[in-house]
Amino acid sequence: MGSPPPPAPRRGPIGLRSPHLGLAFVGCGVAMVPWLVVLAKTLPDTAQVRHWSAAWVGLDALEALGLAATGRLLLRRDPRFCLTATATAALLVADAWFDVTTSAPGPELTTAVAMALGAELPMAALCTALAVRALPRRNHG
Repeated sequence: MGSPPPPAPRRGPIGLRSPHLGLAFVGCGVAMVPWLVVLAKTLPDTAQVRHWSAAWVGLDALEALGLAATGRLLLRRDPRFCLTATATAALLVADAWFDVTTSAPGPELTTAVAMALGAELPMAALCTALAVRALPRRNHG
């Protein structure tokens, strides 16, 4: 007795092969544009934030978890590494962005740019390259 076959992908109105799902995502992205304009015009230039250190430690902890999980999956030759690599790349890019944009001018900004260019963005590029290489190849012909 073998294991049962995996369930077939859903083909209904919200199934993966339905154009409705893709259109819904495009629509959501476009619908965010007015909200971005509102934010750009109404958010203050500075703000005092509670739990600032918890936010940064939490972000870095997620990155560490993502890197470790990706490494473990790679060691096990588990193809799901592409999922953790993709998520980790996104976290690293977000970290670099917020480090640079929230740093005070001077040494703090210099350190943030150095970390972004020397560690976070190269590691994000590596994670992205790993994930892309894991994609199935299409035969054109």
